[in-house]
Amino acid sequence: MLKSSSSSSSILLHRWKSMSELTKTHALLITLGLSEEEPFASRALSFSALTPSGDTDYAYRFLTRLSNPPAFSWNFVIRGFSSNSRSPEKTIRAYIQMLRNGFSPDHMTYPFLLKSTSRLLSRKLGGSLHSSVVKNGLVWDLYICNSLIHMYGSFRDSVSARKVFDEMPNKNLVTWNSILDGYAKCGDVVSARQVFDEMTERDVVSWSSMVDGYVKSGEYSEALEVFDEMMRVSIIKANEVTMVSVLCACAHLGALDRGKAVHRYILEKHLPLTVMLQTSLIDMYAKCGSIGDAWVVFCGAKVKETDVLMWNAMIGGLASHGFIRDSLQLFHKMQESEFEPDEITFLCLLAACSHGGLVKEAWHLFKGLKKSGAEPKSEHYACMVDVLSRAGLVKDAYGFISEMPMEPTGSMLGALLNGCINHGNWELAETVGKKLVELQPDNDGRYVGLANVYAINKRFGAARSMREAMEKKGVKKVAGHSVIELNGTRHRFIAHDKTHLDSEKIYAALHLVSTWMDLNDCNENYNCICS
Repeated sequence: MLKSSSSSSSILLHRWKSMSELTKTHALLITLGLSEEEPFASRALSFSALTPSGDTDYAYRFLTRLSNPPAFSWNFVIRGFSSNSRSPEKTIRAYIQMLRNGFSPDHMTYPFLLKSTSRLLSRKLGGSLHSSVVKNGLVWDLYICNSLIHMYGSFRDSVSARKVFDEMPNKNLVTWNSILDGYAKCGDVVSARQVFDEMTERDVVSWSSMVDGYVKSGEYSEALEVFDEMMRVSIIKANEVTMVSVLCACAHLGALDRGKAVHRYILEKHLPLTVMLQTSLIDMYAKCGSIGDAWVVFCGAKVKETDVLMWNAMIGGLASHGFIRDSLQLFHKMQESEFEPDEITFLCLLAACSHGGLVKEAWHLFKGLKKSGAEPKSEHYACMVDVLSRAGLVKDAYGFISEMPMEPTGSMLGALLNGCINHGNWELAETVGKKLVELQPDNDGRYVGLANVYAINKRFGAARSMREAMEKKGVKKVAGHSVIELNGTRHRFIAHDKTHLDSEKIYAALHLVSTWMDLNDCNENYNCICS
């Protein structure tokens, strides 16, 4: 009997390395009638709910079958479910079951509940939990308050987040980072910057939140300025989150030299090349015009360590650079590698077909999207309209728009208008142009587009009336511009621009290139110019 007791104690104290080991131990203890004994029950719940190799669903089933579970064990399960971003609703279900079983939440319960509520974006649930916090006398618990600020920031409710922040008797760095991130998520970079400047202490989260806030607000130059300041005055090393935001800013600015410098920093500091970071590098290089570098990064990743987002970035990059067949071949390779294409994949491929004039392939892909079970969105329809319009099939494009299950967007009609102009269908161009003006009366390009249609057909009175209508409604034409980067400096130009300091040299170089091209057309030989 003593030997049996010793064996049972050994089993109860056993430590597991996998769920398979735990389930075998659990099954044995059930047969011995010892499955609810301590410390087995608490250890089993902790291992299955909180370890990377665990199974929170198993922990929850075990917990609900215990006749007298310890109160803290519910926090194990709630915490375990909150760590799974794909099913935050399970956290709330466990909480409701906890209340039904007569257990009350404590200061360890609420932070995980609020974390899951943030992911669910449920304002009603968030308000209910906040009320519960107050009723249970935990309103000034530091960790709960930090979680409340984060939750309200996720709801884009900066007013409530700030109210909690201002009323807190004690604050730590996490508190300041939470309100900073809340303002950034709300797009209020002015308030975010005020908080950032007031902070007496900053960590990598503080800097990353400020950079990301500027990026999400479209203020990419400011984002890079904050990053430069971080590199200059802070001893803190940037992390993956920082780098992803900085690369996004470089991509939107077309700042290739800066992007390459960031890539070098990543390699020099031995930052882990995660899938997200590699995808950001591919996207940056593709958008900055260096598709070769994008391809090098893509090929450097092992297939099993990629995901659909990385494949999409490379497929889209190839398509935007005119490598249409290559993008379609990469799509087939993606399928061979057993990656399921998503809506973005099909969008990239349809855009490729549009640039390559591949009408047949586009129809095949559009039908393939429907067969995959996904519902085509307005962007997919817009791409199909663009494919047909560029190919001169403007009547087919117009019929396609008429049969859509949604109202046409400005981008769809704009693509059709360009197709009508390029292929000389002036009657349809006028019809589409008028619809565009009705749809987007504050868009200067819509008036100009219709006025150009009239001007091409020598209907100068109608063209003038469009210009007058535009002026009457106070719509001003915004000059289009181009930006190029040279030696790390960005230069902005508009049509016939002579404001640049080196305008004379620029126009002289353009004249030389133009002359060179004319001579080449005549001689069909570059060597005669270079000799």
